[in-house]
Amino acid sequence: MSSTFKNMRVIPAVLCLLLAAAGANSSAAEAANSGWPTNRPAQLRQQATGTAMLAATSTAGGRIVAVGDHGVILLSDDGKQYRQARSVPTRAMLTSVTFIDRNTGWAAGHDGVVLKTTDGGEHWNLLRQQYGQEQPILSIWFGDADKGLAVGLFGLALGTSDGGATWTEIKLNNGDAADRHLYRIVATASGTLLIMAEAGTVFRSEDGGKHWDVIDSGEKGSLWSAAAFSENGASTVVAVGMRGHIIRSADDGKSWQAVASGTTQSLTDIAQLSGRELAAGGMGGTVLRSTDGGRHFALEHSAGDEPITALLKAPGGKGALLFSLAGVVSGAAAR
Repeated sequence: MSSTFKNMRVIPAVLCLLLAAAGANSSAAEAANSGWPTNRPAQLRQQATGTAMLAATSTAGGRIVAVGDHGVILLSDDGKQYRQARSVPTRAMLTSVTFIDRNTGWAAGHDGVVLKTTDGGEHWNLLRQQYGQEQPILSIWFGDADKGLAVGLFGLALGTSDGGATWTEIKLNNGDAADRHLYRIVATASGTLLIMAEAGTVFRSEDGGKHWDVIDSGEKGSLWSAAAFSENGASTVVAVGMRGHIIRSADDGKSWQAVASGTTQSLTDIAQLSGRELAAGGMGGTVLRSTDGGRHFALEHSAGDEPITALLKAPGGKGALLFSLAGVVSGAAAR
């Protein structure tokens, strides 16, 4: 185990749970065992919507796709009824998912796993794996069918130019920020790429990921998620993270200002619902809402004790769908 991992700088409570659940401390030698999760296809599970630990969501056209523990991938065409994908070739923990259209998408997670689908999430193929890797992929992004990025713990950054068939390690920085935990990739309205990271760090690229600048957001805690949108022609980004901290940028991620959240619960995800309406969620089932583009937030409600891990705009624009460590949050939506 790396000395950095032994030191265990603070990482999100949610991620700690995910790492523990997926056995992040297993040795690479176990790869020879046929029981290694990466080698086994996901099983269909009864009541997966209420028992599966879900970590991330995306949309494939009008379809909702949620991924999580044991290779579980849930699909819904109405935000109410969910079913598992027909074929997923791994039981590794999946922590991120993204689509470029209604058919083509990628998911990633532990053991360096990267999956791809070309039929809207029904069937998935394994493109990459690295047994026993102590750097799980936490966010994956594609700009088109070929070019993509994936990032994770301890400065892990990977790039591909062939749709994920092959990946090359990328060094974002050679200074003190080189091994920061990297949590979420976001593309702004102007096409700039941002990576939300540990210790309030934001990595910023205006050339599609070839070169990166390190931005000090003024925040001390980790930034776990962000929502990017255009407001009155300005490329705007709102990021959330530890201890309920929220920051906002109105200049494409170049500078940031703190926003009062009204909570000390750590916030794990944020989503744009419509226009200037945003919803954020986090620990303790906390859900916040903003109606002015992230300048102010108010507590919407608490969705139980389970940590909210992901939010997504509900079909028809009626609030946000909520996902947690205990699956889909039934009957709960930020409105």
